[in-house]
Amino acid sequence: MLFFANNSYPKKKKLMNKSFLPITAKEIQERGWDYVDIIIVSGDAYIDHPSFGHAVIGRVLESAGYRVAILPQPNWRDDLRDFKKLGQPRLFFGITSGCMDSMVNHYTAAKRLRSNDAYTPGGEAGFRPDRATYVYTKILKQLYPDTPIVIGGIEASMRRFSHYDYWDNCLKPSIVAETPADILVYGMGERTIVDIAHLIERKAPKEEINKLPQIGYLTNNVPHADNLETIYLQSHEKCLADKKTQALNFHTIEIESNKIEACRLVQPIGKKYIVVNQPHSPFTQEELDSYYELPYMRVPHPKYTKRGAIPAYEMIKFSVNIHRGCFGGCSFCTISAHQGKQIVSRSEKSIMAEIEQISQLPDFRGVLSDLGGPSANMYMMKGRDTNLCRKCTRYSCIHPVHCKNLNSDHRPLLDLYQKVDALPYIKHAYIGSGIRYDLFTTNNHGRDYFKQVVLNHVSGRLKVAPEHTSEKVLQTMRKPSFGMFVQIKKEFDSICHEAKRNQQLIPYFISSHPSCTLTDMAELAVKMKDMGYRLEQIQDFTPTPMTLATEMYYTGYNPATMEKVFVARHPNEKREQNIMFFWYKPENKNTIKNILLKSNNKAYIPKLFGKR
Repeated sequence: MLFFANNSYPKKKKLMNKSFLPITAKEIQERGWDYVDIIIVSGDAYIDHPSFGHAVIGRVLESAGYRVAILPQPNWRDDLRDFKKLGQPRLFFGITSGCMDSMVNHYTAAKRLRSNDAYTPGGEAGFRPDRATYVYTKILKQLYPDTPIVIGGIEASMRRFSHYDYWDNCLKPSIVAETPADILVYGMGERTIVDIAHLIERKAPKEEINKLPQIGYLTNNVPHADNLETIYLQSHEKCLADKKTQALNFHTIEIESNKIEACRLVQPIGKKYIVVNQPHSPFTQEELDSYYELPYMRVPHPKYTKRGAIPAYEMIKFSVNIHRGCFGGCSFCTISAHQGKQIVSRSEKSIMAEIEQISQLPDFRGVLSDLGGPSANMYMMKGRDTNLCRKCTRYSCIHPVHCKNLNSDHRPLLDLYQKVDALPYIKHAYIGSGIRYDLFTTNNHGRDYFKQVVLNHVSGRLKVAPEHTSEKVLQTMRKPSFGMFVQIKKEFDSICHEAKRNQQLIPYFISSHPSCTLTDMAELAVKMKDMGYRLEQIQDFTPTPMTLATEMYYTGYNPATMEKVFVARHPNEKREQNIMFFWYKPENKNTIKNILLKSNNKAYIPKLFGKR
């Protein structure tokens, strides 16, 4: 059993570093290695925990028998000594920007530079470049031109085709056309990265590597693929010339991304082609369990001890991820495009084993901060007839209506909660992930689940995400009717009243989402006032690569219907929409009145500021 200091870092650095993947030449030497097979370069600090992609991929490769080193947050501004300090790997470099797209990590929706970075010790900003995957790849190919480079993670995954870049305000080509990367791995890449390592190790020809599922690459000629349907997208140049063409391209990409048995997609660019192979079949439960059961240290590397806590780690260190994937299909979300629409759940045994590990941490006080996933209550949910799922092209299993084939029973999750609550060292197991209340029905124990969560798994506040009040905007977002939130709020208040609990239901909302007008935001403000809310959990829409909402923002069309969509693009429009959330602040009163007068929405002034 390993015990750590109160700040969650190992005490005996020389001894304990050997249990981490090495990040320095000295640590490599201490292992007695005279070479490294694979070096993973990450824009995040090295946290050896299953919530951080570089650690998972590193441990998966290690379990396959490879010598793996991590190069976290290398300095790209100096003489590039960080990129040289671990030497040249025997097989390849693996590159990721980190857990977030580096541009989302760096900039607000208003394109202002953020002053902190949750994935860096002390929350300090400035330890990764803009477009980190691009920068790291170009540097390493310049230094080691003969070493293959494999890119992955959210930044590479969501930029695998022509995509709108909010920060440059232009349509950019696939990331493999703009970088010298040899292979792109999209989605959750545990299987794929091991396949790549095996093939590179036995010096397989490039043609064989290029047949692997779930990869993308740039080529002069599209290879023939036996028994595999190929769809040719419109070229990058045609998408640049016509936004309708880009919208239609995206519609095809989204359909294929949501299929279990998808086609290979090819997009011409200049005289070359971007080839994105079909995805792997979904992981099995046994595979997913095995990834979470690898020998993680579960803490940041000791080198960060004196630099301060890493906020992203502090947020999740006492949480447990119980499944992957999301079938919600929200238009602004990247989860289904990256993790997949199919839910893959861990076994109870695996989850309980991880909770046991957490309980051994010296600063654990019996409180789990989250027992959830992308959506907290999709655990063990899937199609009753998997053959129907294999043929399905829907973007969501629950929107606009629930799929009749979906088994949305909450009973397995209720059973899991009860077993966790029964553990002698658990005082509270909170649900910190968002809950999909549009999954609640009487027949699937949804109401029982909601009551159980409210009474036993809420730390004073329960987060849900209605996102808006306008039915028009909610349809564009692919979210349920606002009336469903109103009903859930009544049930929540009733449960709390009967149990004499002083708890809050906290809603999340988004401003300036495509199709949202200033009138919609004024109506939202009035409804929130009537319900007694002074909103805190809000955000302004930020277009991120490869989401439906971003394509609507860029093209002005809904790719699914090709209908025109109103978009608030100008910074002033976005600011005016966002300030409506804060109608209750005295300093905003005159500003909001002027905005409503100017926009012919003066009828909302007495509703917001009159006595009601």
